[in-house]
Amino acid sequence: MSYNYGSSSSSDSSDSDSFKTVSIKTLDFSYSSLDSKTLAGQFELLPNNDLNKRPENIDTLLLYHNNLSSFPINASKFTNLRLIDLSNNRLTHLPQEITSFPLTTLIARNNLLTVQSLPKDMSGLKNLKVFNLSGNQFTNFPMQILDVHSLKYLYLGNNLLDQIPREINKLCKLHVLSLGGNVLTEIPDTFGHLYELEALILSDNLLESLPASIANLKMLKSLLLHNNKLRTLPTEIITLKCLSQLSLRDNPLVIRFVSDMMYNPPSLLELASRTLKVHEIDYSQEPLPQNIVQYLNSAHHCVNPKCKGVFFDNRIEHIKFVDFCGKYRVPLLQYLCSSRCITNSPNVMYGNIKNEDMMKKVLLG
Repeated sequence: MSYNYGSSSSSDSSDSDSFKTVSIKTLDFSYSSLDSKTLAGQFELLPNNDLNKRPENIDTLLLYHNNLSSFPINASKFTNLRLIDLSNNRLTHLPQEITSFPLTTLIARNNLLTVQSLPKDMSGLKNLKVFNLSGNQFTNFPMQILDVHSLKYLYLGNNLLDQIPREINKLCKLHVLSLGGNVLTEIPDTFGHLYELEALILSDNLLESLPASIANLKMLKSLLLHNNKLRTLPTEIITLKCLSQLSLRDNPLVIRFVSDMMYNPPSLLELASRTLKVHEIDYSQEPLPQNIVQYLNSAHHCVNPKCKGVFFDNRIEHIKFVDFCGKYRVPLLQYLCSSRCITNSPNVMYGNIKNEDMMKKVLLG
């Protein structure tokens, strides 16, 4: 079995703490049909008489497209590894020893990894910036990743994740977060604390809504939401001035805009409560049951600026299209007290013809 050494130069000008151009020595076993035992044997055959080829001088290890089920323990001789690529193998386990390397990039996509496959403590990876675990078998978010505070690029797409922990905000240095191709039904509002995020990939999930806190991502340039169950977007999204890519195709808000509003008559309780609120009748001194008082205090104001009405349980859902960065318009959900407010509300685009034009502008990417 032969092995290849490569030498090249690289630098990362995007990192403020990047080193000057350095020589990268690569050991390349990719596409070699190796299993774990055979690879371990190859590591033992490495020469020690050539200073430039000694294991401690190798900083890039390419092992992708093999038949590896585990990472050889004797790889610990490569004490200065900065990049390991284990993609497209049959890995079911990454040993704790892998955290002892000064890694900046760890790629293990398209394997058989689960939460139990990862080292229990990953805090030792203090320099890791790129971690790619896409295309594995994660059903739960691997919480140990949250201890890798240096991460800038995290890829967990094409797994089986059904939720993301609120503690995701610990990864406050993230620039790219890829979670597409999972089974997520919601994302926590703590996403809004990932202030350095530039790309958020949530496509091909089961999301029905987004938290308003997403508007805090002032650096966000790309937001991929296609193939979800989104009916509307939070109003706050229009404040994302840096956003240049918004993909919404194959969502209900694009496939079928709301054109007919189903209106059910409000209950007598709601009608009476609306009357009290609209006419500002003081009920604080009345001997009313506590549950009625709580109901009265739960009134919501109609969003139509020309309407002073309120609503409680019975409301009208309406889609309004809002200018977004001067490039296109996005649909936002409004709650009105009456169907009459739709026709009376200013600047409301409503009707099949307008919706068809609007659909063309929302279909991006």
